[in-house]
Amino acid sequence: MYTSAPYNRRVSRTIRRVLAGIAALAAVIYAGTIVWLVSHETAIVFAPPSELGNRRPAAPFEQVEVRRDGPSRQFAWVMRTATASDTRPWILYLHGNSSTIAHRLNILHYERLRAIGLNVFAPEYRGFGGLEGQPTERSLEQDARVAYDYLRSALRVSSERIVIYGWSLGSAVAVELAARVDESSLILEGAPASLVAVGQRRYPLLPIRLVMRNPFESIARIKAIDSPVLMLHSRDDEIIPFDEGRRLYDAALPPKQFAEVSGGHVYASERDPRFFTYVREFLSTQHILP
Repeated sequence: MYTSAPYNRRVSRTIRRVLAGIAALAAVIYAGTIVWLVSHETAIVFAPPSELGNRRPAAPFEQVEVRRDGPSRQFAWVMRTATASDTRPWILYLHGNSSTIAHRLNILHYERLRAIGLNVFAPEYRGFGGLEGQPTERSLEQDARVAYDYLRSALRVSSERIVIYGWSLGSAVAVELAARVDESSLILEGAPASLVAVGQRRYPLLPIRLVMRNPFESIARIKAIDSPVLMLHSRDDEIIPFDEGRRLYDAALPPKQFAEVSGGHVYASERDPRFFTYVREFLSTQHILP
């Protein structure tokens, strides 16, 4: 009598081999994707422009060399208020990724902050704008600390006159710095509670938390900050989800203020007419600005 058992066994073995091959291929692709992300983390997280760029502030400014240990140089831009700059507070401005201190919207920040009565000190990071080195979470933290020390020692600015300001990735650097030094207040724009959490949301099937070398866990550090905090975040932020900003805000100690702005992650400071009003009112409430 004819039986299909041998044929069925052959078909079954073929299917198993095909499925095993597909699984092996998927594993190779998955592992390759992880390797690619790890090897490209610097480009993804920091995206450092190799050139400073040609834009410059319309208001008077100077570029200063910031002394640091070792042969690597660091520079910063200084913009003073038109009047009474010796008594005015200072913004230590820490920019985000994929830009330099010469980026158009960073310059917009300087000029608007100067217009409301603040001196501005904007340092560049290593690996950005033509500076040597490769950026890492640790190196950005070191660069921010060197800039703070320059303000305190070279420019002789008291901590009561220093406002630390961070935008996007720079906000994570700002949180780390503010947790370690004295400042009058902290302003964060488009701030992530945790960059590794943002990465995990973007790549939910990959073990981002296990492989990311620059996690920027601001939420673990913000409780060490006892100065007043202002957070500005756009509900339509397409880079750092709005709830990430709220999560960081909820973890911060009072006194604190959350300002919901519009314009997305990149253009809120330019498009929302209330943006710098929030900044001025916050600093006035804290008696930092008259």
